[in-house]
Amino acid sequence: MVKPSKGKMLEMKKVATPKPSPARDPQFAQSVQNYEAGLRAMQERKFDKAKALFQKLSTGPKELADRAGVHLAACNQQLARANVSFKTAEEHYDYVVSLMNVGDYVTAREHLEQLVGKHGKADYIWYGFAVLECLTGHVEESLKKLHEAIKLNPSNRFQARSDTDFNNMADDPRFTELLYPEPGAPVAWSSDHR
Repeated sequence: MVKPSKGKMLEMKKVATPKPSPARDPQFAQSVQNYEAGLRAMQERKFDKAKALFQKLSTGPKELADRAGVHLAACNQQLARANVSFKTAEEHYDYVVSLMNVGDYVTAREHLEQLVGKHGKADYIWYGFAVLECLTGHVEESLKKLHEAIKLNPSNRFQARSDTDFNNMADDPRFTELLYPEPGAPVAWSSDHR
């Protein structure tokens, strides 16, 4: 009589066909190239070009499609900002203030430079530029621009006295002298003044 064995039975598993490695998959390699080219285009601020490259990746490999989606949203946001148009200088300035309020100082600076170029006699533009310079730690530039704003409209002196955006210059004697000049003294602050 033959006794059944107590050993384990061997099962034959199906041999899996290996997936091509990402390095050997030409479609994946092309997707990686498009992704890298999209990143370079974003760094160069060529958002139209970057957008097209990231859109190609939306149907590509999931790892890249997810990342490309994030960058695509950033490109769309930048392109929307670039296409903003304004009817008046005041409207444009209000947009600059909104940029400063969200901390987008680079774009705010670009718009302020445009405003100064087109409307250089508007005191509020110089005042806003002085605020931006102060918020970004450019004290000398802030003092120059605030001086210009006060020269164009002396009431800016009173506004600046209570403006918390100038707090990091409050202890600077040049700032104090600009806001509280000696009675009868002309407004004659300069960067050489000590």
